Order: sequence, then structure tokens, then C-alpha cells
Amino acid sequence: MSTPIQHRYDFVYFFDVTDGNPNGDPDAGNLPRIDPETNQGLVTDVCLKRKIRNFVSETHSEVPGQRIYVREKAVLNELHKEAYVAADLKPEPKKLPKDEAKAKGLTDFMCLNFFDIRTFGAVMSTDVNCGQVRGPLQLTFARSIDPVVSAEFAITRCAVTNEKDIDKERTIGRKFNVPYGLYRCHGFINCSLAEKTGFTEDDLKLLKEALNFMFETDRSAARGLMAPVRCIAFRHNDCKLGNARADELFAQVTATLRPELKAENRPARSRSDYEIAFTGNVPAGISVEEWVPSFPTI
Repeated sequence: MSTPIQHRYDFVYFFDVTDGNPNGDPDAGNLPRIDPETNQGLVTDVCLKRKIRNFVSETHSEVPGQRIYVREKAVLNELHKEAYVAADLKPEPKKLPKDEAKAKGLTDFMCLNFFDIRTFGAVMSTDVNCGQVRGPLQLTFARSIDPVVSAEFAITRCAVTNEKDIDKERTIGRKFNVPYGLYRCHGFINCSLAEKTGFTEDDLKLLKEALNFMFETDRSAARGLMAPVRCIAFRHNDCKLGNARADELFAQVTATLRPELKAENRPARSRSDYEIAFTGNVPAGISVEEWVPSFPTI
């Protein structure tokens, strides 16, 4: 593996959805998540991390050190036991070894072998205790630029489950849909924490790939067409603590509805209906990077 990253990064990530439900809310019958006061659409950080994990699992599962810790049907204690076997130690229920070096070795093993632990961190203090790790990458909820409308559709199923129901009418179900929404998420990468978990330049490269292609491995009819739109990243060159505050940098990235749509009071229905721009001056010690390649609008 390459060396841990040496620079702090803050980034603004835009993605959109067309005719889909980007993140259903189980507390609301799987309706698209919204801010009830503004009707802006929401996608949780957990949802986005899941897509990153799934992409890495799909594309790099056979690569040493790129396994995924939090995955479907994973038994976490069994994964923790791998660290104890590698260290030739016997686990005690819910306890780390009293020897700090041995305890750190268990945590380091987990960081070395699992991409999502190195990246997002993990609480591994279960029955088979491997400690806790605070990850260098943190994501916010994604929020749509404008309010979204949740459309509801009735759907039918012509087949039945049991033979006794063969003469019944078709089963009616519901499906929810956001006609269009452009969502904005903020991300932070702490290089001091990256040194502790071993998050490397290679891991950063893989993260960029995930942000660019994670929707390609997550297709479903329910999610419609989801795609990355743009990712503007700020690299802090001279100071690990940063050369500027993240909120000051994010405030210079704007996404606005095009004037002609505003004038005609028309809702957005594609990414081309928005103008995304970095406005203002780049602070000293900051480099601006584009992590998602721009494609021409068809």
C-alpha cells in the first residue's frame, strides 16, 4: 500500500436523481426522505456510505486490504476473531488485552484489512473486542437544492402467492417517485486521523472512483436514474489542520436554478437546469480539484 495521506481535504459532492426514490424513509412507509419544514429532499450519510462500501466490495473484494467490514449478513465477531488468530491471542468477552501494544495490534489488523474501517472508522467493542476507530472521512446528509415533490403511483401484481387466491383481483401496491432532484453533500477528510487508521493515497484514489461510479453498481427500478454531477474538492497544502475553514470554502460553491426557469416558474427536470460554480478567490494554501469528470450534456 502507499503512504497515508498528508493533506486535509474538504469537498462538495453533487448527484441527482430522475424518476426514482433516492433514500426511502422506513418510518414514513418508504416515502422519499424530506425536510418537513422546507420539503427539500434528504439522503442520509449512511445511505451514501453504503453505496461506497458496495462499490468497493463489487470491484476490489479480491484485493488485499480492501475487504468490507459492514456488509450484508456479516458476523462482526467472526471478523474480529481473525485479528486474534493473527496475533495468536485468545479473546476475553468484551475485553481488550491489558497489554496496550497487543490491543493496538488488534485494531491495526482490522484497519489494515478493511477499507471501510480505515475510511469511516468503526466501533468494534463487541463480545470479541477489537477496540474503536475514528475514521478520517465524514459525510453530511445530502440535501436537495430545491424542494422536491414526492409522486405516488399505484401498481398492480397479476400473480398471486397462494393457489387459494387465484380468483382474487390483482394485488395493489404503492410506488414513490421524485421526478427530479439535485442533491448536495459535504465531505471532510482528516489527515491526522488518516495516519492513525492507515488511510492512504491509494484509498483516496479508490474513494474518488467510488464517488464517480458507485451508482453504476447500485441500480434498481426504485432508485430511477441516479448519477454523480460534480465534486469540487479543496486540498489544504500547507497545514494538516487546514488553511481555511470548511464552511468558508463551501460557501463559495453555489448551485442555482437557471434564470429562465425562475422567470417562467418551471421546476428543474435535469442537471442542465442548474448552474454549479465556484465563486470567489481561492485562499492561500488551497488547491481546487475536480473529482468527478464533467460530461457534456446530451
